[in-house]
Amino acid sequence: MDIPTPAAGEELSTSLALVNTRFRLPGGPYEGLAHPSAARAWLTGHGLAPAGPTLDSAQTARLRELRETLRALFGARIGGTAADPGQVAAVNAVLAGCPPLRLLDWGAGEPVRVLRPGPSQPLEHALALLAEDGIGLLTGEHAGKLAACGTPGCTRLMLRSHAARRWCSTRCGNRIRAVRHAAAKSMRKPTHQ
Repeated sequence: MDIPTPAAGEELSTSLALVNTRFRLPGGPYEGLAHPSAARAWLTGHGLAPAGPTLDSAQTARLRELRETLRALFGARIGGTAADPGQVAAVNAVLAGCPPLRLLDWGAGEPVRVLRPGPSQPLEHALALLAEDGIGLLTGEHAGKLAACGTPGCTRLMLRSHAARRWCSTRCGNRIRAVRHAAAKSMRKPTHQ
């Protein structure tokens, strides 16, 4: 299965990108964190871990566990239901275990506050950054835009860029348009007697 382009909003939220590392499309399931080297590549690719040795199985399992917890919390937000207290506690435990470092960065331009993982426990800091991003998504300006893809069979989440957006990607939108076109075409065919 070819990997679809990122879902709408993933460029704004690494926690949304994490949640979308596991999904189902009509073509079948996709698992982007299937093994430790894939998990390390994902973390490195999103600037959450330095390049280096791969994670072990237990660390990869912890990343997938945070992904599933965030997925459940995002689903509760989308559905307008109360979150499971255990899931809220799990995210808070990740944050309490290793708060992100807030540092001042002042290059040639304006000073900015940045969040960076510490060198001693890169996975702990990456998980904390992802948890903090997830809390920001749930409570911030984009919270009301969080939505599930409207394509039957697709389980990806997205941020709606406008009220009419229903699909996570152009691919899913094209799939729906093709189905509608085929249905309309078959309705126009004259019946032979």
